[in-house]
Amino acid sequence: MLVSTLPALQLIYDTAPIGLACLSPDCRYLLINQRLTEICGISVEGHLGHTVRDCVPALADSVEQIVRSIVATGEPVIGIEVAGQRADQVEERSWVTYWHPLRMPDGEIVAVNVAAEEITERKRAEREVRSARDAAETALRHLRDIQDTLIEAEKLAALGHMVAGVAHEINTPLGSSLTVASTLQRKAQQFAAEVARGNLKRSTLTGFLELVGDASAQLVNNLGRAAERVQSFKQVAADQTRSHRRSFDAGELTGQVLSQFERQLRTRDIALGLRCEPKLAMDSYPGPFGQVLTNLAVNAMTHAFAGGGGGKIDVSLRAAGHGHIELLFADDGCGMAPDVERRAFDPFFTTRRHDGASGLGLHIVHSIVVDRLGGQLRLESKPGEGTRIQLVLPRTAPDRRSGES
Repeated sequence: MLVSTLPALQLIYDTAPIGLACLSPDCRYLLINQRLTEICGISVEGHLGHTVRDCVPALADSVEQIVRSIVATGEPVIGIEVAGQRADQVEERSWVTYWHPLRMPDGEIVAVNVAAEEITERKRAEREVRSARDAAETALRHLRDIQDTLIEAEKLAALGHMVAGVAHEINTPLGSSLTVASTLQRKAQQFAAEVARGNLKRSTLTGFLELVGDASAQLVNNLGRAAERVQSFKQVAADQTRSHRRSFDAGELTGQVLSQFERQLRTRDIALGLRCEPKLAMDSYPGPFGQVLTNLAVNAMTHAFAGGGGGKIDVSLRAAGHGHIELLFADDGCGMAPDVERRAFDPFFTTRRHDGASGLGLHIVHSIVVDRLGGQLRLESKPGEGTRIQLVLPRTAPDRRSGES
């Protein structure tokens, strides 16, 4: 019965767009179509009547196992991928195969039909896509590493601004103290000389005691200012380098951070106005909070007042509802054009790259406020009318233990 149907089956085979073969239960080639000879590089004469083991020994075990399974279960086997080389080519090629039983009217399985579709190009494209994806992922990881490095550099640069301000603020009272101490030393030597000569006058003693009292008061005042600056800077620097969570007063911390920029603001003729409601207690991250203020101050000095001429920065803090505070940072500087305002928080976007700006200052602000402190921010600016940045922060920050250092 099968023999009588082979000519009709061969006609179907020869007009099919995919490779087809018919195998007997003992894995002999009964039919092969022209398309299969093209994609697999085989010959009809060399295969018909021969076993798979004789013709393709490398695939014999797999083919025999599939045929036995189909004969035993009657179930087709679909989607088996095969890779190999054509006899006339070096390049490895790929096919996907589909195996179905051929039955007699009584249901007896007398052969297995194999359909083979070449997928070499598809597999090559998949490899290229995977390679491109791996390359893109590698590039993205590299870009993130670079961004992290630049962000750390930006943080250190902002800290450097504070160091410069603190150094001047400390040098001023220390310089005054040195002058007073030198004067006191000289007067003490003169006083000792008069005592040694034995002609000390009451007026000289009185004048020396007044000098000592006045000098002592100046020394205590100047050294106290210097110690206060050092302590304030130590706390701010420690917070920004450790980023630990703790309870703090937002107003007090804001004053500490912004005080580090007093000299630089005075040098640029920029007035600083600070208004803070009392008792704005927060359970949050003082380091990132201070980093936000630092970046905003540096950004204003760099961009808002880049042309000189002075101006004013107003900073205010107040309670916003039961569980939040509002921080407003506003300047009356040059403002931003609409396209600049729209991209202000984008990483690496800056209008002053030729001056060494990295374009990460406000991006870091946005990242810290949203991702670290759990808050929201809004920027409003117009050319010639200054810039206003509103931050709304929860008094109790979301838990960020995984990101602590």
